[in-house]
Amino acid sequence: MRRADRLFLVIHALRGRRSALPARALAETLGVSVRTVYRDVADLQLSGVPIEGEAGVGYVLRKGADVPPLMFDGDELEALVAGTRFVRAFGGSRLAAGARSALLKIEAVLPPPLQARAQRTRIYAPARGDRIEASGIIDRLHAAIEARRVLAFDYRDEAGQPSRREVEPLCLAFWGGAWTLGAWCRLRADFRNFRPDRMRAVAETGERFEEHPARDLQAYLRAVGSDGWI
Repeated sequence: MRRADRLFLVIHALRGRRSALPARALAETLGVSVRTVYRDVADLQLSGVPIEGEAGVGYVLRKGADVPPLMFDGDELEALVAGTRFVRAFGGSRLAAGARSALLKIEAVLPPPLQARAQRTRIYAPARGDRIEASGIIDRLHAAIEARRVLAFDYRDEAGQPSRREVEPLCLAFWGGAWTLGAWCRLRADFRNFRPDRMRAVAETGERFEEHPARDLQAYLRAVGSDGWI
């Protein structure tokens, strides 16, 4: 998490509280050390943010220090809360952390009635340790897509036939029960979809690929008829 985002979350975690929030609770929320919280709060105080309290006691935001509420209606808010829960459960650890931070920011600036609505949302997406998202492969594929790194892996298709593939990864798609990696397959010289749960020995080759109009993401989306995906 960027330091600027962390400082933002410190301020909003304190917003509207009547009692002091202990540094340890802040540290657990942000996923940092207590020492980091002490340092961040001290820096915010020096920059003029009206935070009161001290290490070992807790912190509050001085009464009257506020920010405007976000303009969400109840259905929009419920969609955001449910969406972040799904991302936390199925999006891999990197996006899960981002969703958690985003939800903290959203809830921090909501007026009390909408805060209560957010807490009452009864759509859940429990994370499970036996799902592929817990293996780290989604994070690895996501990182390779962003950095345009060529991947090599052993693959077994639906019929169980093995092959060695080298691909230019383009996107990930979640189908409710399974993920697929959309990629340009160098073996087939065409676009292919690969299920991460059928990949083995996934590794980066050390090569970065350049986007080409004939085999980039937009070409892939046209090839697979992705109307309605985005």
